[in-house]
Amino acid sequence: MSRDILTIDTSFASAFQLEDLELHDLEAIRLILDGTSVIDWHKLDLDSLDKVDEFLRVSCVDTADPEDLERLRFVLNQAVNYLEEHQGVRLPDDLRNPVDVRQVFVAASTWTGRFRRHQAMACMILKLMHTINHMEAADLKHRLPISEAELIDRVERSIISHADEMRREGYPLQAFYSSRKTRTSVISKLLSKRESIAATLYDKIRFRIVVETPEELLSLLAYLSRNLFPMNYVIPDESHNNLLDLRKALQRTPRLAELAGNLQRLSHDEVGDEQGQLNPFSSRSYRVINFIVDYPIRVDDILEKEGINATYLLGRIVYVMVEFQLVDRETAKTNEQGANAHGLYKGRQKKVVEERLLRGSLKKK
Repeated sequence: MSRDILTIDTSFASAFQLEDLELHDLEAIRLILDGTSVIDWHKLDLDSLDKVDEFLRVSCVDTADPEDLERLRFVLNQAVNYLEEHQGVRLPDDLRNPVDVRQVFVAASTWTGRFRRHQAMACMILKLMHTINHMEAADLKHRLPISEAELIDRVERSIISHADEMRREGYPLQAFYSSRKTRTSVISKLLSKRESIAATLYDKIRFRIVVETPEELLSLLAYLSRNLFPMNYVIPDESHNNLLDLRKALQRTPRLAELAGNLQRLSHDEVGDEQGQLNPFSSRSYRVINFIVDYPIRVDDILEKEGINATYLLGRIVYVMVEFQLVDRETAKTNEQGANAHGLYKGRQKKVVEERLLRGSLKKK
């Protein structure tokens, strides 16, 4: 298992304070921890074009690039056509043909009195755009002459560069490292899963981030969703959290406690509820925040090399699944002791693989 380890200075400058968090940050954190989907949201919280630009930037969309804007317009038109032709929804002109596509994001964030229906329709459009864009990005990925290994290399370089930036900003990280599964580890994991096909493996590349104290996990999640990955591409139902009690964490800061009252849903976020599927070979005392993101990577250079010009059709972005594990220093230490020891984990997995190969004994979920 290969690793790139960055030991980062623990002196905390003014990298990212809890007082800087906004409602959109809290919604993103909730989604990450719960493993829910933006398709089930009924409101955004991007009430200015600047905030929309920042959101799109994390999605690798440059709103200053005419080709990226053309792509956004193309996806918007597909979403509008679907809603009007297949769902029979009549949309107002300012949503079906806005002067600036970004205004749809602002409209989805504006909810006052009689304009509720207008805001709901804007949300419908964005949900379709999210789905269509992801679907077409998958099509583009299959058409390009690039291996999965090379895409993973690009992802790793991109994320490590973000880690370097966090270090320069003085973010209080203890460690930030990547790891990839070996071929034998992949075989063992596939045999230990009922869905024994390679497509079910989400953690071919994993990033583990360690902070000094549990209190820093909240700001870390906000920083990552603002700067590293788009929260709308967190894979639903693949999050696990038995480390951060979101409700209690928000109550520690009066301003955040007030904002929390406006969350669309602050659900089962008590520590111990164990959202998501815990790895069956991990000890019950193993504590971590774990989630999967479909990480966006631009492939402009490949498109140019292949002479593909009509990039508005499928875009210039593909997605690669990446696992993130977040933990504080003391918990990381505890996770390596006793029943949590990695050797015991591998032993439990090895036993299940052996039983399955010999007797086909993997129990149904």
